[in-house]
Amino acid sequence: RDPVRTDFQRDRDRIIHCKSFRRLKHKTQVFIDPEEDHYRTRLTHTLEVAQIARTIARALRLNEDLTEAIALGHDLGHTPFGHAGEAALSEVVREFVPDMAFRHSEQSLRVVDVLEKRGQGLSLTFEVRDGILHHSKGNADLSIDSKGPATFEGKVVKISDRVAYINHDIDDAVRAGI
Repeated sequence: RDPVRTDFQRDRDRIIHCKSFRRLKHKTQVFIDPEEDHYRTRLTHTLEVAQIARTIARALRLNEDLTEAIALGHDLGHTPFGHAGEAALSEVVREFVPDMAFRHSEQSLRVVDVLEKRGQGLSLTFEVRDGILHHSKGNADLSIDSKGPATFEGKVVKISDRVAYINHDIDDAVRAGI
């Protein structure tokens, strides 16, 4: 326990200061226009999701710190090149385990639980870990189901992720002339 910060503020700070968060700046989203240097990275996407999610959480009177922590950690395990990178890793995994797939949400949880701090993990709260694991919509729509996040804050991040990436994919495509 920290006498100054809540558990969720502490989780947010642990995420912001971890190596995987800094690596997000090197991972591109979907569109890359070699003539343009204003494409979005996984880091800028993450910051956009956090801003959208925090605004929604405030409007709904939810826990903003929990919402922000989930949003900042939601893509720590994502591959470069968006979901195309995830699909490529799934192909490789299926060569060894046919029924398995690479899921960035599961990798994000692995990052915060095991890979960070030389195998010690970040010791995050259940609520943040659950939101990170269940943030991805997969191929399903955004309807609320039993497989989704356990908290309303996690559900807000799930929706905010989609709002952010749809809007910036459109913006990147327009600027790239696609």
